[in-house]
This record gives sequence, C-alpha cells and structure tokens, in this order.
Amino acid sequence: MKTVRSVILALLPLALAACGPKPASTTANSPSPASTEEKKLNLYCWSEYIPQSVIDDFTKETGIKVSVENYSSNEEMVTKLLAGGGKYDLIQPSEYTIEALIRENQLLALNPASLSNLANISSEFRNMPYDAGNKFSVPYMAGFVGICVNTDKVKTPIKGFADVFTPAHKGRIVVLDDAREITSWAFAADKLDINDVTPENLEKVKPMLKKWLPLVKVYDSDSPKTSLKNGDVDLGVVWSGEAALLYKDDKKFAFVLPSEGSHLFVDSLAIPKLAAHPQNAHLFINYILRPEVSRKISEAFPYYNPNSAARALLSAEEISNPASYPPAQDITRMQTFRDLGKQAASIDELITQIKAGGK
Repeated sequence: MKTVRSVILALLPLALAACGPKPASTTANSPSPASTEEKKLNLYCWSEYIPQSVIDDFTKETGIKVSVENYSSNEEMVTKLLAGGGKYDLIQPSEYTIEALIRENQLLALNPASLSNLANISSEFRNMPYDAGNKFSVPYMAGFVGICVNTDKVKTPIKGFADVFTPAHKGRIVVLDDAREITSWAFAADKLDINDVTPENLEKVKPMLKKWLPLVKVYDSDSPKTSLKNGDVDLGVVWSGEAALLYKDDKKFAFVLPSEGSHLFVDSLAIPKLAAHPQNAHLFINYILRPEVSRKISEAFPYYNPNSAARALLSAEEISNPASYPPAQDITRMQTFRDLGKQAASIDELITQIKAGGK
C-alpha cells in the first residue's frame, strides 16, 4: 500500500501537465436544481458500498447516466484520480485521504446552496477535524474496525487484539489487507496514539507485529466476511459493516470493539477539483442525503449511518445490530485516522518486511 500523501506528491505534476491550465478558484459554480451539464456522472467508489438500485433510481429521476468504477484502497483511488485528470466526477475517500487531498488542493469546494439535505447529517459528523464545516466533503457512512468471532468455533472470551493474536488461533484468522490498519492495532495494544507514528514507536511495536502476522491465514480488505462465512477462518479483524452482514444472517457471529481501541472511519463523498460534471455530482450527493435513499443504503450495507434522518427510519432490529451500532461507551475508545504525511511510508515498509519474513 502506497501512502496517500506520497502518491499525491508523485503524480500531481503529471496530472496538472496533462490537464493544462485551470482556474485558480476551487469553488463550484452554483449548481442549479436541474443540471445544465451533459447527462453523465463518473463515480469512483469503494466496492460493495452503493446499492445498484440507488444508482438506477437516481438515473430514472434525473436522466443522468452514472458510470461506476471501484477501488479497494484509498491509495489506489488517489493514484487513478490524479493519473486520470478530470476523468472522475465524484469520489468516496476516507477521512485521512480527504485531509491529504484538501492540503494538496485537489478537491472542489462544495456549494451549500445545492445541498439542501445536508442538514440530515448528525451534528457530530458535520464538523470533523479533517474538514471543518464540510467545505469539501459530505459523510456517506461511518464504521469501525473490530473483531468478528464465530462463537461456534471460538469458545474463549475475545475482548481485544491480544486475545485474537494467540498461537491457539494460528491459521484461523482473517485481517484487513491494510498496512495502516494493521500497524494501528499494535499501537493501540501498546497504549500508543494510533496517529503518533514515529520511527521510535514503529520500532517499539515491531516485535508485536512479528508475533502477530505469522498467525494470519487470510488478508482481505474487499470482503473479509467471505472467509468467515465459508468457514475458512474462525475470527478476524474486519470492517464493522462486514461483521454486521454476518450477524444479520447468523447470530453465531459476534462483534467486539477492541478493548484497546481502534479505528473509527468516516467515508465521504467529495468532488475532484478537475471534475467535468460538478453540477451532476452535487445532485447525486443531495440525492444520497435523502432519508429514504440513505435508509436503502443502510439496509444493503449496514454500517453506522451518519444521516440521523435515515437512522430514524431503520427498524429496531437494524439499530440493535451490535456491529452497526455498538454501545456508545465503546465508541469512545475509537479514533479517526489523520494524514501522516511522509511518515506513512515507513508503515508500508515495516509491514511488507514482516510479511516477507524479514527482520
């Protein structure tokens, strides 16, 4: 995994050269309720995250044809975004990626007048530290990195990372294939701030990671639930929405927010600075913010919905899913990621080295 910041810095000159001069301002041109642009929208988003029915209904209502491409990491998205210039109109970055893109002037400022449904977003998600005042991004879904356990197979209590990564579980574990995530778990287990990535702290957690990673059977960020559902593994560290889907189908799959704390992620919708169809992008964002539309998304992909108006429409069963909506006291242990700048490259080097069996 390349770091977001390093990818931006490496590709930015090429992207600018390929696209030619652009206006200095990054403020959108007051999109109107009915877009005057050609009826196209190029959406670049995570896989298994936006129901096709939602996209189809948007097209039926507006006449705007949505072309969808998927990515499996923020780093992959940034690489293609910058290499493709103005190819994409709407992206779905996570919090630390938004922070990096804002810093490098790669996002279009949103037009609040075109986002009448923004008021549906809960107040705690409308002033996040990486984008104060939601000037460049609108929260889509939030979630947690936690532990999913097949309780038919694992009988010992699992409360945190230390309980997962034990010799008894060797060859029975799935984890996210993400160096930043994996390293943050060791930081949390060692009582370090997950954003305090320094050479000294990386060296401190290295022995722990060298014990943990040989125990892992499957690395999967796209669909970690699959190996759990198929019985290939018995427990793992996964996205909360994946665990919520497992629990919905079979209550033997328990979800635990690690006692040590972990990552609270916020995935948002944002418009690249060079987008060819910014008006259509605003229309799509405002459509997604409708309570009934956002509810459909939650039904298909049960992450934590930052749209409070949509949450009010969810059933008691959906709200009681422990992976979607964990106890409030447990959420207080979670932290969002911040952009690490150049220091993030050392995380990739460390995890790659350990996976390869290096010292």
